[in-house]
Amino acid sequence: MAETTTIQVKQSTKEVLERMKIYKRETYNDVLERLIEEVQELNEETKKEIELARKGVEEGRYVTHEKLKEELGF
Repeated sequence: MAETTTIQVKQSTKEVLERMKIYKRETYNDVLERLIEEVQELNEETKKEIELARKGVEEGRYVTHEKLKEELGF
């Protein structure tokens, strides 16, 4: 079995973790590992999207607020 440790969390945090369980017997560790994995994936995806957006701006593929307002009639 993997080494474990004890951590302190607020009661409200524990209640949130409890509600995030996919199934009743899922451990808090499993919930936390799932959340960490999702955040890491999101971070990688977000980094790619930011890089694509920067390239778009560098290549002139953008619309200013003023131009958009004009096009929409505001």
